[in-house]
Amino acid sequence: MDEPNKPRFRDGIPYQALLLGGFATLATLLLVAANMATQGAIEQRQKEDLQLFLTQVIPPAQNASGLLENKLQLPAPGGKPVTVYRGIGQGRIKALAWELSGKGYAGPIRLILGLDAEGKILGVRVLSHAETPGLGDKIEAQKDDWILGFNGLSLGDPPEARWKVKKDGGQFDAFSGATITPRGVVGAIREGLRFFEAHKAELLDPPKGSQTSGRTEP
Repeated sequence: MDEPNKPRFRDGIPYQALLLGGFATLATLLLVAANMATQGAIEQRQKEDLQLFLTQVIPPAQNASGLLENKLQLPAPGGKPVTVYRGIGQGRIKALAWELSGKGYAGPIRLILGLDAEGKILGVRVLSHAETPGLGDKIEAQKDDWILGFNGLSLGDPPEARWKVKKDGGQFDAFSGATITPRGVVGAIREGLRFFEAHKAELLDPPKGSQTSGRTEP
Protein backbone atom coordinates (compact mmCIF):
# COMPACT_ATOMS: atom_id res chain seq x y z
CA MET A 1 0.00 0.00 0.00
CA ASP A 2 1.42 3.38 -1.05
CA GLU A 3 2.03 6.06 1.50
CA PRO A 4 -0.75 8.66 0.92
CA ASN A 5 1.44 11.76 1.30
CA LYS A 6 4.64 10.55 -0.35
CA PRO A 7 5.44 12.62 -3.49
CA ARG A 8 5.74 10.38 -6.54
CA PHE A 9 8.84 12.18 -7.87
CA ARG A 10 10.89 10.64 -5.04
CA ASP A 11 10.59 7.26 -6.72
CA GLY A 12 12.09 8.57 -9.95
CA ILE A 13 15.65 7.85 -11.05
CA PRO A 14 16.60 11.56 -11.46
CA TYR A 15 15.66 12.30 -7.86
CA GLN A 16 17.59 9.29 -6.53
CA ALA A 17 20.64 10.27 -8.58
CA LEU A 18 20.43 13.86 -7.35
CA LEU A 19 20.12 12.69 -3.75
CA LEU A 20 23.12 10.39 -4.08
CA GLY A 21 25.15 13.14 -5.71
CA GLY A 22 24.25 15.53 -2.92
CA PHE A 23 25.49 13.11 -0.24
CA ALA A 24 28.70 12.48 -2.20
CA THR A 25 29.34 16.22 -2.53
CA LEU A 26 28.76 16.77 1.16
CA ALA A 27 31.13 13.95 2.08
CA THR A 28 33.80 15.39 -0.24
CA LEU A 29 33.46 18.85 1.31
CA LEU A 30 33.81 17.40 4.78
CA LEU A 31 36.95 15.48 3.79
CA VAL A 32 38.49 18.60 2.21
CA ALA A 33 37.71 20.64 5.31
CA ALA A 34 39.25 18.00 7.58
CA ASN A 35 42.37 17.82 5.41
CA MET A 36 42.79 21.59 5.47
CA ALA A 37 42.37 21.63 9.24
CA THR A 38 45.08 18.99 9.81
CA GLN A 39 47.53 19.90 7.04
CA GLY A 40 49.49 22.34 9.17
CA ALA A 41 49.86 19.84 12.01
CA ILE A 42 50.98 17.10 9.62
CA GLU A 43 53.61 19.33 8.02
CA GLN A 44 54.90 20.37 11.44
CA ARG A 45 55.19 16.73 12.52
CA GLN A 46 57.06 15.82 9.32
CA LYS A 47 59.46 18.70 9.92
CA GLU A 48 60.06 17.52 13.50
CA ASP A 49 60.68 13.94 12.34
CA LEU A 50 63.16 15.13 9.71
CA GLN A 51 64.97 17.29 12.26
CA LEU A 52 65.25 14.27 14.58
CA PHE A 53 66.84 12.11 11.89
CA LEU A 54 69.19 14.94 10.88
CA THR A 55 70.50 15.20 14.43
CA GLN A 56 71.17 11.45 14.38
CA VAL A 57 73.30 11.53 11.21
CA ILE A 58 75.04 14.86 11.90
CA PRO A 59 76.51 14.97 15.43
CA PRO A 60 76.43 18.23 17.41
CA ALA A 61 80.24 18.21 17.39
CA GLN A 62 80.10 19.28 13.75
CA ASN A 63 78.72 22.62 14.95
CA ALA A 64 76.67 22.94 11.76
CA SER A 65 73.54 25.08 11.74
CA GLY A 66 70.72 25.85 9.35
CA LEU A 67 70.25 22.33 7.98
CA LEU A 68 66.55 22.75 7.24
CA GLU A 69 66.94 26.27 5.91
CA ASN A 70 69.92 25.69 3.61
CA LYS A 71 68.43 23.24 1.16
CA LEU A 72 69.94 22.58 -2.23
CA GLN A 73 68.34 20.58 -5.04
CA LEU A 74 70.49 18.69 -7.50
CA PRO A 75 69.57 16.26 -10.29
CA ALA A 76 69.99 12.54 -9.66
CA PRO A 77 70.70 9.84 -12.28
CA GLY A 78 67.06 8.71 -12.15
CA GLY A 79 65.82 12.20 -12.96
CA LYS A 80 64.20 12.96 -9.61
CA PRO A 81 65.84 15.91 -7.83
CA VAL A 82 67.71 15.21 -4.60
CA THR A 83 67.17 17.62 -1.72
CA VAL A 84 70.39 18.11 0.24
CA TYR A 85 70.36 19.67 3.71
CA ARG A 86 73.55 21.60 4.35
CA GLY A 87 74.96 22.69 7.70
CA ILE A 88 77.06 25.84 7.80
CA GLY A 89 79.76 26.84 10.26
CA GLN A 90 82.29 29.67 10.04
CA GLY A 91 81.09 30.59 6.57
CA ARG A 92 81.59 27.19 5.00
CA ILE A 93 79.68 23.96 4.50
CA LYS A 94 80.55 21.60 7.34
CA ALA A 95 77.97 18.84 6.96
CA LEU A 96 75.46 17.52 4.46
CA ALA A 97 72.57 15.08 4.58
CA TRP A 98 70.11 13.67 2.08
CA GLU A 99 67.82 10.72 1.52
CA LEU A 100 68.87 7.52 -0.24
CA SER A 101 66.92 4.52 -1.43
CA GLY A 102 68.09 0.92 -1.61
CA LYS A 103 66.42 -2.26 -2.83
CA GLY A 104 65.63 -4.64 0.00
CA TYR A 105 64.14 -8.13 0.11
CA ALA A 106 60.60 -6.86 0.74
CA GLY A 107 60.73 -3.51 -1.03
CA PRO A 108 62.51 -0.14 -0.94
CA ILE A 109 64.69 0.82 2.02
CA ARG A 110 64.70 4.56 2.68
CA LEU A 111 67.85 5.90 4.34
CA ILE A 112 69.30 9.24 5.32
CA LEU A 113 73.04 9.80 4.93
CA GLY A 114 75.14 12.41 6.73
CA LEU A 115 78.60 13.43 5.47
CA ASP A 116 81.25 15.94 6.45
CA ALA A 117 82.90 18.28 3.96
CA GLU A 118 85.57 15.68 3.15
CA GLY A 119 82.99 13.08 2.20
CA LYS A 120 83.37 10.99 5.36
CA ILE A 121 80.24 9.41 6.75
CA LEU A 122 78.96 11.04 9.92
CA GLY A 123 75.97 8.74 10.23
CA VAL A 124 73.39 6.63 8.41
CA ARG A 125 69.87 5.87 9.62
CA VAL A 126 66.92 3.93 8.22
CA LEU A 127 63.83 6.04 7.59
CA SER A 128 61.52 3.21 6.56
CA HIS A 129 61.59 -0.39 5.32
CA ALA A 130 59.48 -3.54 5.11
CA GLU A 131 62.18 -6.13 5.81
CA THR A 132 61.62 -9.33 7.78
CA PRO A 133 61.45 -8.82 11.57
CA GLY A 134 64.33 -10.56 13.33
CA LEU A 135 66.41 -10.71 10.14
CA GLY A 136 66.40 -7.73 7.83
CA ASP A 137 65.31 -5.25 10.48
CA LYS A 138 68.82 -5.40 11.99
CA ILE A 139 69.57 -2.44 9.74
CA GLU A 140 67.74 -0.31 12.32
CA ALA A 141 70.01 1.33 14.89
CA GLN A 142 67.50 0.41 17.61
CA LYS A 143 67.83 -3.29 16.78
CA ASP A 144 71.55 -3.68 16.02
CA ASP A 145 74.74 -1.61 15.81
CA TRP A 146 75.48 -2.80 12.24
CA ILE A 147 74.46 0.54 10.68
CA LEU A 148 76.96 2.36 12.94
CA GLY A 149 79.83 0.55 11.23
CA PHE A 150 79.70 3.00 8.33
CA ASN A 151 80.68 5.98 10.49
CA GLY A 152 84.00 7.50 9.45
CA LEU A 153 84.17 5.68 6.11
CA SER A 154 84.28 7.26 2.64
CA LEU A 155 84.40 6.24 -1.00
CA GLY A 156 88.17 5.79 -0.75
CA ASP A 157 88.14 4.14 2.65
CA PRO A 158 87.52 1.37 1.81
CA PRO A 159 88.22 1.58 -1.94
CA GLU A 160 85.10 1.80 -4.08
CA ALA A 161 85.50 -1.79 -5.29
CA ARG A 162 85.15 -2.97 -1.67
CA TRP A 163 81.81 -1.23 -1.11
CA LYS A 164 79.93 -4.53 -1.22
CA VAL A 165 78.92 -7.22 1.25
CA LYS A 166 81.51 -9.94 1.82
CA LYS A 167 79.49 -12.46 -0.15
CA ASP A 168 80.01 -10.24 -3.23
CA GLY A 169 83.71 -9.75 -2.59
CA GLY A 170 83.40 -6.62 -0.50
CA GLN A 171 84.17 -5.55 3.04
CA PHE A 172 80.82 -5.45 4.80
CA ASP A 173 79.16 -8.14 6.85
CA ALA A 174 75.72 -9.42 5.96
CA PHE A 175 73.14 -10.98 8.28
CA SER A 176 72.72 -14.72 8.51
CA GLY A 177 69.80 -15.58 6.22
CA ALA A 178 69.33 -12.00 5.05
CA THR A 179 72.01 -11.01 2.56
CA ILE A 180 69.72 -9.00 0.27
CA THR A 181 68.89 -6.41 2.91
CA PRO A 182 72.46 -5.34 3.81
CA ARG A 183 73.42 -5.57 0.15
CA GLY A 184 70.73 -2.99 -0.63
CA VAL A 185 71.91 -0.70 2.17
CA VAL A 186 75.59 -0.89 1.22
CA GLY A 187 74.74 -0.27 -2.42
CA ALA A 188 72.62 2.75 -1.57
CA ILE A 189 75.35 4.28 0.59
CA ARG A 190 77.93 3.64 -2.15
CA GLU A 191 75.71 5.51 -4.62
CA GLY A 192 75.32 8.33 -2.11
CA LEU A 193 79.10 8.67 -1.84
CA ARG A 194 79.38 8.68 -5.63
CA PHE A 195 76.77 11.43 -5.73
CA PHE A 196 78.90 13.50 -3.35
CA GLU A 197 82.00 13.07 -5.49
CA ALA A 198 80.10 13.96 -8.67
CA HIS A 199 78.60 17.14 -7.19
CA LYS A 200 81.25 18.13 -4.66
CA ALA A 201 81.82 21.63 -6.03
CA GLU A 202 78.12 22.50 -5.91
CA LEU A 203 77.52 20.84 -2.56
CA LEU A 204 80.38 22.65 -0.84
CA ASP A 205 79.72 26.06 -2.39
CA PRO A 206 78.40 28.11 0.56
CA PRO A 207 75.36 30.39 0.31
CA LYS A 208 75.95 33.88 -1.02
CA GLY A 209 74.24 36.28 1.33
CA SER A 210 70.77 34.97 2.09
CA GLN A 211 70.58 32.83 -1.05
CA THR A 212 71.81 29.26 -1.34
CA SER A 213 74.03 28.75 -4.34
CA GLY A 214 72.97 26.34 -7.02
CA ARG A 215 69.33 25.50 -7.61
CA THR A 216 67.48 26.07 -4.39
CA GLU A 217 64.22 24.53 -3.30
CA PRO A 218 61.42 27.07 -2.88
